[in-house]
Amino acid sequence: MKHWIIAAALGHDGSLDALKDRYKDGLVSKEDFAAALRAHQAAVDATKSPQREEAEKERLIWTNLQKSILA
Repeated sequence: MKHWIIAAALGHDGSLDALKDRYKDGLVSKEDFAAALRAHQAAVDATKSPQREEAEKERLIWTNLQKSILA
């Protein structure tokens, strides 16, 4: 469990999903899940920048263009 909490705090989506499932099953406390969720969001927010968002938009454009050419 501790490894999922650490990974979620570093922004790993899959770990947060695993913790959510364990929370639903009653294996993770509300406080621990809330802390992991806040830490995850802080990590995700820390990686956001206008340059990254622009790069992601361009990547999506190129991906869609390649799909349309190959279709």
